[in-house]
Amino acid sequence: MSDGSKPKMESGIGQRRAQARGQQNAAYADRRSEILAAAAKLFKSQGFRGTSLVHIADQVGTDRASLYYYFSSKEELFDVLVTDVVKKNLATAEGIRDSADPAPEKLRKLIVGLMESYAEHYPFLYVYLQENMAHVAPKRQAWARQMRQVNRRYETAITDIIRMGIDEGSIKAAGEPWVLAYGVMGMVSWTHRWFNPNTSEVDARAIGESYAEVILAGLAAERG
Repeated sequence: MSDGSKPKMESGIGQRRAQARGQQNAAYADRRSEILAAAAKLFKSQGFRGTSLVHIADQVGTDRASLYYYFSSKEELFDVLVTDVVKKNLATAEGIRDSADPAPEKLRKLIVGLMESYAEHYPFLYVYLQENMAHVAPKRQAWARQMRQVNRRYETAITDIIRMGIDEGSIKAAGEPWVLAYGVMGMVSWTHRWFNPNTSEVDARAIGESYAEVILAGLAAERG
């Protein structure tokens, strides 16, 4: 038999949390941002499963109970960190795909834009790259399914751009479009192993331009 007082306590905290968010309190928002930043740092260094709310609380100089005033769970922290950014990147990729630019220019914009997004939202997107969507807790399955759909749409956008280039004759058919798309994503995403915008001697845009130049040079169709 469960303790009847626990749901009441959690409900009370949840109500206070919802009320605080609705009031648009600057101090509350700043503290949430501080907790998010601390969580992102720990998720990146220790992984999602290796990080606990106690670790996050210690990082921001509070206790676990106090965190519940800002976030309901570790899962909510992670989801808030990455969901909106990942969806925004998808919208950007699909907008580039649907533009009137030639395929090589679309691919360049996508590569540079993704790299810049990694820097702008550092380390949130890199934390997301480390998360295995196939191995999440049952209570996060709905979120994981949503994110897998977003991932597939992003992959499709890149694949479509490459296929367009092959069809228009600006990109050579060096392999299946989806294989080339995965190669592009892998090259840019691997920067999670070494790139830190706060310490890198080369900024994100320059890295993106370099990668785009290499990729496009390799995929450029020969002109007869």
